[in-house]
Amino acid sequence: MLSFWEKDFFIEYDHIIVGSGIVGLSTAISLKEKKPNSRVLVLERGVFPTGASTKNAGFACFGSLSEIAADLKKLSEEEVFNLVKLRWDGLQLLRKRLGDDGIDFQNFGGYELLSESELAALDELDRINHLLYPLFGKTVYSINNERIHSFGFPAKAVNTLIFNPFEAQIHSGRMMKNLIHMAAEKGVEILTGAQVVAFEEKATSVELAIADGPTFKAKQVAFCTNAFSKWFFPKFDLEPGRGVVLVTKPIKNLKLKGTYHYEEGYYYFRNYQDRVIFGGGRNIDFETEKTTNFDINQQILSKLKSDLEQIILPQQSFEVEHVWSGIMAFGPNKKPIVHRESERVSVGVRLGGMGVAIGSKIGLELADLMLQ
Repeated sequence: MLSFWEKDFFIEYDHIIVGSGIVGLSTAISLKEKKPNSRVLVLERGVFPTGASTKNAGFACFGSLSEIAADLKKLSEEEVFNLVKLRWDGLQLLRKRLGDDGIDFQNFGGYELLSESELAALDELDRINHLLYPLFGKTVYSINNERIHSFGFPAKAVNTLIFNPFEAQIHSGRMMKNLIHMAAEKGVEILTGAQVVAFEEKATSVELAIADGPTFKAKQVAFCTNAFSKWFFPKFDLEPGRGVVLVTKPIKNLKLKGTYHYEEGYYYFRNYQDRVIFGGGRNIDFETEKTTNFDINQQILSKLKSDLEQIILPQQSFEVEHVWSGIMAFGPNKKPIVHRESERVSVGVRLGGMGVAIGSKIGLELADLMLQ
């Protein structure tokens, strides 16, 4: 039973955010920036953000050439442009809020490895550069084959290397830690270990029931639960997508510098403190990876280790130090779901594996929706 003090001061809020990942914290921060005197609570079911915010590989990217070419098969040029702009604007907002030191932002550029069977993506090079020029004011994608040898990639596996000067990398742990600090400094309250099991919209508030805990109330509620959103909204057109990531022990004389993608971004790797962080492979077992279970798919892990040996670090010794997984959310295309579900309930979910890029901007848009 709650005490008088708990009922008086701990239960009712102006705004409650469900989910403490990058979108949830960004929404809370945006609300406090717009309404400094409002009471804002973030509820998180885990100790750390549950999905992928602290479990991603730390890419500050907006899409490789082949990824954007694939998007153009499902979306109009205007929609693809707006999608890239959302990612780019989100990255700039994240940098503005936390500073480059606050997220360990390193701009070494990005590279896409194209095998001989993937060269059709080059047919879209000029079209995509023309499409994105108004946003960047420069050419985004260019061929840089001289780096294939200097990075040590085998010619039989990498036919063409595409360079993107705008892509960068971050430290995801530092980013989330500093978002938590910023939220706290602005007066946002965060409760971890608070799993929302049900919610009900009343005439003047929304009530959220917590597993083995109290029922909270707020005038406005936002769900930032990404891959776990079907627990609350079964009709949402999204599926969870598990991503496996590994990190090696430090490698002497590691040649890699920057971020790297191949196979339409389904594989991605980067250098961190002379280690290789490498993730992906969801495309070889889509059905199994449509899960919110954090187990490791051994088939995918075996593929990652094989590609490390044959493509990324050929003729180099390495040792995998740690393996983990994160849970993302995907839909029929890369467009996120950001809308008001009802008068008092809003949602910002289905980030398509681009949470680092779009999370800050989605949080800002979500805050605007809640205050309308």
